[in-house]
Amino acid sequence: MNRIIAAFLAATACVAMAQAQDNIATSPSAGPVFTLEDAVAAAGGSAPAAQAAQAGIAAAQAARTVAGLRPNPQLQTQVENVAGSGAYDGFSQAETTVGINIPIEMGGKRSARVAVANAQTDRALLIAAITQADIRLQVTGLYIEAIAAERRALTARDQVRIAQDALQAAKVRVQAGRASPIEEQRAEVAKLNAEAGAERTRRLADATRANLARRIGRPLGDSLEAVSLDRLPGDIYGPAAVTSEGTLALAAANADLAIADAGVRLAQSQRVPDLTVGPAVRRLSATNDTAAVFSISLPIPLFNAGKAAVAQANAERTRAAAQRRMTALDVEQAITDAQAEADNAATAARNASGPALAAAREAARIARIGYREGKFGQLDLLDAERTLADTRIAAIDALVAYQNARAQLERLTAPVPQQGN
Repeated sequence: MNRIIAAFLAATACVAMAQAQDNIATSPSAGPVFTLEDAVAAAGGSAPAAQAAQAGIAAAQAARTVAGLRPNPQLQTQVENVAGSGAYDGFSQAETTVGINIPIEMGGKRSARVAVANAQTDRALLIAAITQADIRLQVTGLYIEAIAAERRALTARDQVRIAQDALQAAKVRVQAGRASPIEEQRAEVAKLNAEAGAERTRRLADATRANLARRIGRPLGDSLEAVSLDRLPGDIYGPAAVTSEGTLALAAANADLAIADAGVRLAQSQRVPDLTVGPAVRRLSATNDTAAVFSISLPIPLFNAGKAAVAQANAERTRAAAQRRMTALDVEQAITDAQAEADNAATAARNASGPALAAAREAARIARIGYREGKFGQLDLLDAERTLADTRIAAIDALVAYQNARAQLERLTAPVPQQGN
């Protein structure tokens, strides 16, 4: 009778183990859900990088205003024929001239400055878009990892329940004389290890939530959208035409080239000397008469004719053009690699959360039945349960790898925002 009771209790414990393994609580909790889009929006408004990008736009726009301003005139006063000798002693023969020097820019310098400032403003707007795309990528990684950490913690807690049930089953078998006391000790060690693992994964889950909260600038009081981790494409991406056109990286390289082009135009305009005209009024103290004075000055480009500045600007333009071609190649290569990584990650995620997980569950189910009927030993059961737990964790890791690869691919192919958006 004792053997029958022991077998019944062991079977009950094994059933509880199976149910615990196959029913991990992954359903979303009731209440509001803090989605990935909510997290991205919160981070985009509080991230220092976004604030720095907006300040860069404001600075570029202010520089555009400065570039359009004309040079200030100068007030000039001149006194002649004073403090000399003879008739020129004192101020009786003084000639006082008061005038204004007005610089006149030649060669289209003002429009060239404005062109450079406009190109720099366009690039500042692109930097802001790139910053937002980078923030989205960072927040997505933290958000997905927070969900995965919660799921790993649930799996670890479930392993604790399974280890406790296995320990109880081992105690019943030892008391009934069907197993060695070593089995009970081994089950005790497995339970302690499971408890330590659950504590470790709980700490990691808390740390990931804290990192996400720190990044978005607000506490995470709501539950996360757990289904975000499980989304897989219906089909893998497969081979597709890869082009860098329309991407943020190539747009930034184009903006650098536009700045370099405007710089060449500005350097060429600097080679044209500016005029300075100076209308003035002169008073002659000796006769108390006044006369008009008009002067024109023109610098002589003897030592600096601007050729070196033009050569420098042309070299910068050549560098920017080469950098643009290099960026196009690098972006297309990165997109190709990201597509392959996303495809491989999707395949691994499907396998880990599908056939591999199903096979591990079936192996654990058979091991439980065999252990109950005395056909398998405790080591076989523990190995099967450990394999199932490892496969569950591997499935979570595969899903995380796919979501990160997909986010990286979306970052690389993020389009340039339309003007005004």
